[in-house]
Amino acid sequence: MSPTVQALPPLLVVVPLLAATVLAASGRVLPRLVIDTVSMLSCLLVLAGSVMLLNATGSRRVVSWLGAYPPVDGSSVGVVFVVDRIGAGLATLIAALVTAVLTYTWRYFDEVESYFHVLILLFLAGMVGFALTGDLFNAFVFFELMGAVAYALTGYKIEEAKPLQGALNFAVINSLGAYCSLLGIGLIYGRTGELGFAQIQRALAGQSTDWLVLVGTALVFTGFLVKGAAVPLHFWLADAHAVAPSPVCVLFSGVMVELGLYGVARTWSAAFSPVLPAERLRPVLMAAGVVTALVGAVMCLAQYHLKRLLAFSTVGHVGMFLVALGALEPAAIGGLAIYVVGHAAVKGALFLCAGIVLNARGSVDEAELHGRARDLPATRVCFLLGGLALAALPPFGTWLGKTLAEDGLSHAGFGWTDYLLVGVSAVTGGAVLRAGLRIFLGAGAPPGTRDGTRGSGEDPETTHHLGRIPVTMLVPIVALLAGGLILGLVPGLPVLAQDAASQLLDHTGYAAAALDGISAVPPPAPAASWTLSGLLLGGLSVLLALAVAAVGLYSDRLRRVFSQVPTVVTLPFRALRTAHSGHLGDYVVWLLVGVTLLAIGLAAT
Repeated sequence: MSPTVQALPPLLVVVPLLAATVLAASGRVLPRLVIDTVSMLSCLLVLAGSVMLLNATGSRRVVSWLGAYPPVDGSSVGVVFVVDRIGAGLATLIAALVTAVLTYTWRYFDEVESYFHVLILLFLAGMVGFALTGDLFNAFVFFELMGAVAYALTGYKIEEAKPLQGALNFAVINSLGAYCSLLGIGLIYGRTGELGFAQIQRALAGQSTDWLVLVGTALVFTGFLVKGAAVPLHFWLADAHAVAPSPVCVLFSGVMVELGLYGVARTWSAAFSPVLPAERLRPVLMAAGVVTALVGAVMCLAQYHLKRLLAFSTVGHVGMFLVALGALEPAAIGGLAIYVVGHAAVKGALFLCAGIVLNARGSVDEAELHGRARDLPATRVCFLLGGLALAALPPFGTWLGKTLAEDGLSHAGFGWTDYLLVGVSAVTGGAVLRAGLRIFLGAGAPPGTRDGTRGSGEDPETTHHLGRIPVTMLVPIVALLAGGLILGLVPGLPVLAQDAASQLLDHTGYAAAALDGISAVPPPAPAASWTLSGLLLGGLSVLLALAVAAVGLYSDRLRRVFSQVPTVVTLPFRALRTAHSGHLGDYVVWLLVGVTLLAIGLAAT
């Protein structure tokens, strides 16, 4: 393996860290143009290096031992990066989204000196390091670097009460999740004496699952699933998205949440699979995915705060991702990989559109904005197209990924998930279309008052309300949507994605590459491509989304009908909305419930 390729993983972390250090030390005296340029160049270097790494991981893993401490007889005390195609692909996605965010914010925060850029670069380093590391404790360190920066970015407008409250909820819940992970790491280390994924795997091989390992695994997964916003560990997410700067929400929904699910997949496959067979983990992930998808979809419909609506849409999609991941089969996970990238592109564009609306009209309240954004034609087209793409409009990458995941799930014996994926895509896409049609075209009547969902009275994130929309704000939106569209048209992408998924699930090959220097190649994936059923399901999802939007726009006419529905039928929906109280104490209780349910689920299976 080329020394240059082996040096790439640590460099992808070091470059943004060094740039952040330089800007933190000298940002007060540097011109804004220099700050923007240094940040962008650093990000572009990471993007270029990630693409090179992605190209190098086609049929092998890139293993990089820091400090010249390679393993001897399968043992080492060194820090290791073990990179496969999924990890390199995530690093590429992260760098691409950060590039879009930095372009969008080129002249966005005029009074913040270099603080925003320092935080974004630290965020980049933490996310990339987490995607590439081969060590459980270092994964925790990178994840918490990412988390600490995310708390600061959420409360960026420190002079306002709402951002501070959202950042506090985010920080406390995610910190508790981190403590759970750290405790679990301690238990696993106490049993195995190892922290590297590959070393843990070999230490656990041949052992039976006992309570110490089971509880340790459940605690490690808890921290990841809190970041991944799986129900009932998701309550922080909407509060954080509602108050964080719109471009920051691109990174939260586009990749940070997905990294939580990646953490579960990576630690299970590379470390815990010998004592936790797929048939034991599968029902736990499937159940969590179904509940998360349904809760996210229902709550998405109930939102009239534009950013909260998009946040709950992310929760719904996390549920679908968990269901696809729960199959633990290459075909479904290959589709999931494409789905994650397509979702990141589309959801990123939607949040950036929401940022334009906020800074041009001073509100993200769907009722208050009724028809007020008619004079934003480019934003209107992008937002509505994003809503259709979220509903899995062919040939967007969201549709291709969903279709491949559905096929993989069906072949694995989970054909019933087709209904779930189509339904949740339709509901979340329909809610976005409802908001877009009401805000940009004045369709329907303004909705009535809904407690806890309004977005009026928001201050712009720029120094003044925008008149003419800068090109730097429109270009990343168009680029993200174009990327999401092109993703569904790339020839051979389904086969490449399934090969990457096979590599992810090949735990013995992972250990052999990390500890023995053997590049094992998993069997090639079977051919996968578009199918007629996939096209039909995509079309059905879009039609249902349009129907959901129409019902939402003219729901006042149906109010009399729904008022006759027995209370016992509507009680679960009212209870669900009540549970999202915004009170930190309630969220802590739900976190404890989630940890308990996860441990019981793993034990029961």
